[in-house]
Amino acid sequence: ANRDALVGVHEEYAGDPRFNFIALPKNVGKRKAQIAAIRRSCGDLVLNVDSDTILAPDVITRLALKMQDQAVGAAMGQLAASNRSETWLTRLIDMEYWLACNEERAAQARFGAVMCCCGPCAMYRRSALVSLLDQYETQRFRGKPSDFGEDRHLTILMLKAGFRTEYVPEAVAATVVPNSMGPYLRQQLRWARSTFRDTLLAFQLLRGLNIYLTLDVIGQNIGPLLLSLSILAGLAQFVTTGTVPWTACLMIAAMTIVRCSVAAFRARQLRFLGFSLHT
Repeated sequence: ANRDALVGVHEEYAGDPRFNFIALPKNVGKRKAQIAAIRRSCGDLVLNVDSDTILAPDVITRLALKMQDQAVGAAMGQLAASNRSETWLTRLIDMEYWLACNEERAAQARFGAVMCCCGPCAMYRRSALVSLLDQYETQRFRGKPSDFGEDRHLTILMLKAGFRTEYVPEAVAATVVPNSMGPYLRQQLRWARSTFRDTLLAFQLLRGLNIYLTLDVIGQNIGPLLLSLSILAGLAQFVTTGTVPWTACLMIAAMTIVRCSVAAFRARQLRFLGFSLHT
């Protein structure tokens, strides 16, 4: 709908010999746009950057150094919210990104198996990508071509092909995050659908990976379900008996405080104590 916005960009870069600007005839979605670019590329490495992302000057160098190991098929950088100071929600999302990168991804990287190399800043080995493009392009969900969860699915395909996937905390990228609840919930729904769907593919990998990764994948999928059941059971108890399930409430609060305290200590930032609001 905003194709005219591309005219200025096209005029600036299409004539520059350093760039190969591909103007597709219509909006075909992120996945097909990626594939079109990869098939036209010729370098050893491919860097995927979302359109709302700003890279630190040394990002490419730091990711490329990690990719010198031929066993590595993909590597992602650390994400931050470029609009962090905008609202209370963007502040919480910025902390959420820090935790997702420096706890979850960093732990998975200890075993060379980051389970999702995030779209805003991820580098891939082109030879591996080319071999996976047909599987990537033809993915279907409930009988229809998939139009979500590209990052996680591509990462799972890399792991299935026998490549390592890594996290590079020094490669920092800042991306725009939702500043209100509506867009944020829609984003989280897309990500949750992708996580649950691609977990089925990940289960085939787990036998060859470290036991920690098995527990991590199971926890990511069962944890939200157990939390939901706890809340529903608590509401049912309150409605039927008029009593508050203090034990469950205190347990959830304690787990949240412990997690936020650990994050505040590791990041050396007291603001992470406020992340309990994110629960």
